[in-house]
Amino acid sequence: MPRKNEPTSRTCIVTRAERPVTDLVRFVLDPAGRVTPDLRNRLPGRGVWVTANAALIAEAEKRKLFSRAFKEAATVEPGLDALVARLMREAALGGLSLARKAGELVLGFAKVEAALATGKVAALVEATDAGADGSEKIGRLARRAGGNGAPIPVIRAFTALEMSLALGRPHVIHAALLAGRASQNALDLFDALARFAREPQAGGALLLTDSAEPSAEQQSV
Repeated sequence: MPRKNEPTSRTCIVTRAERPVTDLVRFVLDPAGRVTPDLRNRLPGRGVWVTANAALIAEAEKRKLFSRAFKEAATVEPGLDALVARLMREAALGGLSLARKAGELVLGFAKVEAALATGKVAALVEATDAGADGSEKIGRLARRAGGNGAPIPVIRAFTALEMSLALGRPHVIHAALLAGRASQNALDLFDALARFAREPQAGGALLLTDSAEPSAEQQSV
């Protein structure tokens, strides 16, 4: 987020389109002249901005746009887009952790099932390696909880091991985000991660789905 009195939009050095800073990634040069992502927009020095999309960051690297934008030699370590993706994944997992500390994340099949019955679930979070049986049952409950309104979104982005390490709990498979500020922050981080992975011209999100149907991989387990 921009600091107080700072611009809320910037120009992407690849597309030349002006976009909100929340849709961009800021980069600065470290003391050695290496291009460094600044996802929190806090690092000192002049920043340049690229739309938060893996393909566009790779294009900026390929076309040597960073040196042009900084107006000095800028070293880009290979795989800058992969580095940003890793940082965004860490931020999304951190968002889940903060939601748990705020009391807006419940863990475990039974607690998720109980939370769905309250009508306060904003989204489900399910490990990518969850079993098909559990996914199918939670899916039925989620569709029933959604009723005739918008379906409850399902986030399938991380393995059980990744979720367990981030949340400090063993074998986390199923979780539910409850409505609240910390929960919304986590959803925003997931949506940003999803958009980062999509083709630049595509809309919508990749990791946030509007159904609780198990994936093809889960169905084949």
